Amino acid sequence: MGTDLARRLLASENYTCVIVSAEGVLTSRERGILPLMKWIESGADLRGAVAADRIVGRAAALLYAYMGISELYAEVLGEGGQKVLRDHGIAHGYGTLAVRIVNRSGTDICPMEKAVAQISDPAEAFSALREKMHEMGLLNA
Repeated sequence: MGTDLARRLLASENYTCVIVSAEGVLTSRERGILPLMKWIESGADLRGAVAADRIVGRAAALLYAYMGISELYAEVLGEGGQKVLRDHGIAHGYGTLAVRIVNRSGTDICPMEKAVAQISDPAEAFSALREKMHEMGLLNA
């Protein structure tokens, strides 16, 4: 699997997300989809890159598809995320397959998952997630 370096960095450096591309290595310790949103908004060209992430649900998977990631490893992969990865031809592996991705308090479905529950287009998902994150005060305008 081409995700070996990304997986090693994820495990050894306590990152939440690692992307390895021809341009270099991007890492983050931020939670949720925030690092993905920031990298997309920075204009980074990540087409063909490989990634390793702690938790990937439908929302993150749609963002990875939007970025053009070619391969992904998730420590925890939600079933909705797995479907997105399959639908977009993204090679993937995982440690644990979860039925759903829940919010941080464990009381409900993750709000980002809810925001894209009926969305299959990655560009549309990016817009919906950006709006949701602004609404929640998680992303600057």
